[in-house]
Amino acid sequence: MIKQNIKKLAVVAHDLLVTALAIVSVFVVRFEGSQLDEHLRYLPSFLPFFVVYAGAVYWFFSLYRSKWRFASLPDLSNIVKAVTVLSLSLLVIDYLLLSPSLYGAFYFGKITIALYWLVQNALLGGPRLAYRYLKYSRSKQHAVRDAALPALLLGRGVEVEMVIRAMEAGTMRKLKPAGILSPRADDLGQSIRGVPVLGLLSQIETVAGEAAERGEPFRRIVATSSALAPEAEPDKWLARTRRLALPISRLDSFAEGGGETELAPLEIEDLLVRPSVKIDRDRLGSFLKGKRVIVTGGGGSIGSEICLRCAAFGASELLVVESSEPALFQITEELAAHRLETKISGALADVRDRARITPLFTAFAPDIVIHAAALKHVPYLEADWAEGIKTNVFGSMHVIDAAIAADSKIFVMISTDKAIEPVSMLGATKRFAEMYAQSRDAEFVAAASGMRLVAVRFGNVLGSVGSVVPKFKAQIKRGGPLTVTSPEMIRYFMTIREACDLVLTAASHARAAGPETERAAVYVLKMGQPVRIMDLAERMIRLAGYEPGVDIEIAITGVRPGERLNEILFAHDEPMAETGLDGVMAAKLSFAGRARMQGWLSRLDAAIKAEDRLAAEAVLEEAIPDFKLRQQPQPAAPVPEASLPVAANRP
Repeated sequence: MIKQNIKKLAVVAHDLLVTALAIVSVFVVRFEGSQLDEHLRYLPSFLPFFVVYAGAVYWFFSLYRSKWRFASLPDLSNIVKAVTVLSLSLLVIDYLLLSPSLYGAFYFGKITIALYWLVQNALLGGPRLAYRYLKYSRSKQHAVRDAALPALLLGRGVEVEMVIRAMEAGTMRKLKPAGILSPRADDLGQSIRGVPVLGLLSQIETVAGEAAERGEPFRRIVATSSALAPEAEPDKWLARTRRLALPISRLDSFAEGGGETELAPLEIEDLLVRPSVKIDRDRLGSFLKGKRVIVTGGGGSIGSEICLRCAAFGASELLVVESSEPALFQITEELAAHRLETKISGALADVRDRARITPLFTAFAPDIVIHAAALKHVPYLEADWAEGIKTNVFGSMHVIDAAIAADSKIFVMISTDKAIEPVSMLGATKRFAEMYAQSRDAEFVAAASGMRLVAVRFGNVLGSVGSVVPKFKAQIKRGGPLTVTSPEMIRYFMTIREACDLVLTAASHARAAGPETERAAVYVLKMGQPVRIMDLAERMIRLAGYEPGVDIEIAITGVRPGERLNEILFAHDEPMAETGLDGVMAAKLSFAGRARMQGWLSRLDAAIKAEDRLAAEAVLEEAIPDFKLRQQPQPAAPVPEASLPVAANRP
């Protein structure tokens, strides 16, 4: 911190010194003899005040907020604006305060002021550009000395330039830009920051082969988002790269503009998603900045990403609650590796243990509680129904009650689209937990600034544990077959990061809702167009370089108990309410009073203790009239447990 302050003071001193130097130098250039002597004689009574004034102008235009090694056009623009203000100030002083009517002559004159504008811009901008170039040259020398790997960059100009800048600045270590492939033909023959555009994406195999023949082979491929867009036909160029045996990375940024540019391995799921919803980063920053956050189930695929997003958007403290020790260790280590300012702590705790959860929450005193802990696999919950009720119903109740006791401002439960007109124990238990959260949320209706308790529903998440995509990838690696329950099975999909950002966006809406805003306790994420699982399987096979039905077979295993062919976003008696947020809808309130909820909870507890599944189902059917578990079709033929696909088992 002291070192940073010293550097900032050095920058301030430099700018003030060159301001004085600019005034003196233009006098020396513009005047001579007695005129110069006369101007220099009055300078001590004017210059100190002008230098102080210039310092205030520089501060106003943020000249001290950016680092010299990253000096760019916006920084130069700020310099020009500041110097223009100073020049206009001199013009006002010269023509109004020192005009001929008062003193008989101009002190500066128009030519001197114009000359000052040029000199001052040069003295402020020149050293910044020179320093940046010096750092750039040194980083290039380090790259050569460190045997940096030549990388082939894929994408359009703006994104590629950002990657090149990151490599030059050293934030992408061990890589140097060696060539560019663009999806646009009008980029051919051009260069970006000295790196040539060698061809189109479709020519990747030819360009890489020619580089190898020259003895300058590429060692890494870096794809930007524009190279992965549907119009760039990533399926085609990716299939050609399979024969090159080169590692492929995609551009990523942990802090979404606030952190350093990073690279991540390119996964098949990066090519399977619809266009992402544009996330309001400023909204999430203002919602999470400085907040104390608890995430239950923080070691799971959804919970861990939510932890990362909370830290990225500036949460002051984050408590990760997880029942799995390996999962807790992994996420806390990953969070620590990002070196953010968020204070991270972890706690081994099971949400089913009320005596552990309540004091844990009270001691931490969270502002925000995000409840991601749950059992989510349909087949297991159909077999072990009591475990699903213990975790998804009573575990959620314990977390909700603990959040209220700890005076939290908002509670968010991760729910699932299977809670809508549920046909499985997973859907029924999650819907029941939603109802309990709604009943407690209703207690705070009178207080506009009181606590909010909401649930957020969404469908399948690409790449999450239990998602069909990792299962298909593993089956492709084994040579098949890919197992699909039904050719007509349809599901919604979105990426983990998009889902988590939209969960936090929905939470920010719930917290900001005032008396004039329609109150919603269940939010639903817009999942885009549904995808046939059969089409997904075929495309994944082709992306892996094989042909469906020829190289790798697809086996139909039959619909399982608790599974339906089509997912829905809203129940028939649950009207949609608009939120005004892109990607987020809301369901209008539909729940039972807390007294009835307590009665159902008591009966569920008794059914679990008596191991009476029929009694438990009777309670769920009474609480959720749309619950139709026992009307589900049975599988067409017995299927070994190991071969059961897990498509669409994640919320």
